[in-house]
Amino acid sequence: MKGALEHIKVLDLSRVLAGPYCTMILGDLGAEVIKVEAPGGSDETRKWGPPFQEDVSAYYLSANRNKKAITVDLKTKEGTDIIKELVGESDVLIHNFKSGTMEKFGLDYSILEEINPGLVYCSITGFGETGPYKQMPGYDFIIQAMSGLMSITGDAESGPQKVGVAITDILTGLYACIGIQGALLERTVSGRGQKLDLSLYDAAVSSLVNIGSNYLMSGEVPRPLGNHHANIVPYQTFEASDKQMVIAVGNDRQYQALCRLIGREEFGKDERFHTNPSRVAHRDELVPLLQAEFKKHTADYWLEKCREHGIPCGPIQTIEEVGNDPQLQAREMFVEAEHQTAGIVKMVGSPLKLSRTPVHIHRAPPDPGEHNEEILGQAKQK
Repeated sequence: MKGALEHIKVLDLSRVLAGPYCTMILGDLGAEVIKVEAPGGSDETRKWGPPFQEDVSAYYLSANRNKKAITVDLKTKEGTDIIKELVGESDVLIHNFKSGTMEKFGLDYSILEEINPGLVYCSITGFGETGPYKQMPGYDFIIQAMSGLMSITGDAESGPQKVGVAITDILTGLYACIGIQGALLERTVSGRGQKLDLSLYDAAVSSLVNIGSNYLMSGEVPRPLGNHHANIVPYQTFEASDKQMVIAVGNDRQYQALCRLIGREEFGKDERFHTNPSRVAHRDELVPLLQAEFKKHTADYWLEKCREHGIPCGPIQTIEEVGNDPQLQAREMFVEAEHQTAGIVKMVGSPLKLSRTPVHIHRAPPDPGEHNEEILGQAKQK
């Protein structure tokens, strides 16, 4: 089964999440990915848990499938010579060492470019390789705090809240994947590679989208709105008679349909609520009126009625409910692979659905140095 990137070879010196997430996507698309760690395994996520399955971390499994693994000591000349040799036959190198570390190893872009002018070299750091913060360590939680994301997440009662997953790592990994593929496409024209300098901080700020634009246009500092939307009303959670649900009215037509559905057409005729800008301006008046209506029936009742009338809505599902969702089962969003230590492991699948070169989960996340003998002609280093 051919993959879209099966002609691409990736040397992955990254660890934890942003870099490994990027290279997992490239591996899912068919690229040959070689994960490089220090002897014994230096990806910290191997120790992050519980849960573990036969001492294999669920966290590590989440971002490292479809890769081979070797162990190399980059603090030795022998180790850096191995990397330089592999660079000569690779298309991409990715790392997430602190700024200046690859230079200390003698593996900075200016040196590796001489070995392989076509190399796409991707650096991922907390704050980038330029600017006054370039030497600061960057962790997702810190970046969420500094980028403004936490200041708009939560509500007045909760105070600033982080997103429940390491979202800035994920965003940076996605941007890295986009940038790498863009550089590879450009290489088909120029014949040359280039260096990518990505930071978690930049990626997090880019994700502010409309909230950032709102501030830049108005000068007003956005406040946390909980489950309300800054620019659309009603677009939030509502309490039904038994539990919460999400109603996401995206335009005036849908709003009028909602008013008919709940039997309160006068809400649609009221000038305060007739258009979305007016509903945003009178949010505090409209939302309690709608909430009083939704309390009259169960969430399942309202969700069924909303779907019948074309009003976007959804239940608030637990992760267990997500795992049993028939839509996700049909889309193959949960997969299994055989790990040489942990046995059969379950993983979240890929959202990429390509018609001619589909994603194929052909390799479970590797143990440290699992492919030393195949790639380096050495026995696996414990």
